[in-house]
Amino acid sequence: MIAYDFLDTPIGRLGVAVSPNGLYRIELRTDEARFVSILRKTCGQELVHSPSATEEVKRQLQEYFAGQRRHFDLVVDLEQVTPFQRDVLIACLRIPYGETRSYADLARAVGRPKAFRAVGMTMAMNPIPIVIPCHRVLRSDNGLGGYGGGLDIKQWLLQHEAAHREPASCPIE
Repeated sequence: MIAYDFLDTPIGRLGVAVSPNGLYRIELRTDEARFVSILRKTCGQELVHSPSATEEVKRQLQEYFAGQRRHFDLVVDLEQVTPFQRDVLIACLRIPYGETRSYADLARAVGRPKAFRAVGMTMAMNPIPIVIPCHRVLRSDNGLGGYGGGLDIKQWLLQHEAAHREPASCPIE
C-alpha cells in the first residue's frame, strides 16, 4: 500500500507518498489527479490518501522550507530504480546542504567516470527530489543544467540553502 498526501510550500504544492519501506515519491507542482496517475503508473499497489501516514515527511519538509532543517532523517524507498540509479541517488544524498557537485563528480563517485550523461538522466527522473537533493547537481561549468520541477525551482532551492547554510567556523588567533 502507498499512502499519499500534499504539502503547500514556497515552491508550490508537493505530492508526498510513502510505502511500507519508506519515502517513495515527492512530486513537485502537482495536483491530486496528476499525482495519483503517476503513482498508479509507478507502484502497482493500492493507494490511500493518508495525511497521518505522511506526517513525518511533511514535518521535515516544512522544517527544510523554514530554514530549520539541513539534513533529512527519513528512510527512502528506492525499489523502483535500477542498481546504477540507486548508486547515483545515494551518492547525491551525500552532497552536503548548501554545496553543489557536477554530474561528472557523481559519475566518478559511483565508479563510472564516463557515465555523466546517465547521471544526468538519473537526476532528471529522481523520484524523491529535495530529500535526494538533485538540485545540488550542476553542469561542469557550474551552469544549472536541468531540473524536473523547472529551473526556477532549482534556483530557488539553491538560493534557499545558501541563505540558511551554517557559516564555516574560523578559529580566531
